[in-house]
Amino acid sequence: MADVKRERLGEGEALLKKLRRLKLRAAAAGKDDRAQLLALMDDIEAIRRKLLRECAQLEEEFRIAAVRVTALNTYARVAQAGRRPPREH
Repeated sequence: MADVKRERLGEGEALLKKLRRLKLRAAAAGKDDRAQLLALMDDIEAIRRKLLRECAQLEEEFRIAAVRVTALNTYARVAQAGRRPPREH
């Protein structure tokens, strides 16, 4: 499972590099080359969808991490409270 996460983390960087290359190709393409511009637009849209999917996955991972941090903090507070001697009035 850790290998899958490591692999996926590198995918975003690769997608951004590919997007930069496509941007350069689009800038170099002539305005009259409609077929090439349409192909570039399709490629850019496909990368955009992949990046949005990766963003959604990262948001979910952040949400899960936040829930875990909250649970750990609560556990630590309860454990700390259990160690204190009872108060005398």
